[in-house]
Amino acid sequence: MSRTATVSALEDHLGYWLRFVSNHVSLAFSRKVEACGVTVSEWVMLREVFRLGRTSPGALVGEIGMSKGAVSKLLERLAGKGLVTRTALEHDRRQQEVALTPAGRALVPRLARLADENDREFFEVLPANVRDELARTMRLLVEHHGLRAVPVD
Repeated sequence: MSRTATVSALEDHLGYWLRFVSNHVSLAFSRKVEACGVTVSEWVMLREVFRLGRTSPGALVGEIGMSKGAVSKLLERLAGKGLVTRTALEHDRRQQEVALTPAGRALVPRLARLADENDREFFEVLPANVRDELARTMRLLVEHHGLRAVPVD
């Protein structure tokens, strides 16, 4: 690169601004859920088990887009916290069923309210039509680029 080549400023890049806002939104949410005893990754897993009901680790891999090992590790941590159960199926002991415990079922709505609160804190400054357009734009980028894994970190 020549010494006279121009170098764009960080602030000239949309990716810079997306990352800047995302980091602050994510950090604030992380602090909120960690005060409830879970990580953001664990929240995502709890929310998916809540949505799916009784399910399998393999189904969670498909839904969340994490590796089998990552899903297994998260489920192990959540089981240790008493938020999910992992039960071997009678007809095939190699297969497992994952379900929320009563404590896990009670925690999910509380964490969802924190997620809603976090969104309000960061995005209520935007008019509703701008928020809607921003969400549509982000979904369009996800679809266009075939993004699959749920962002958790």
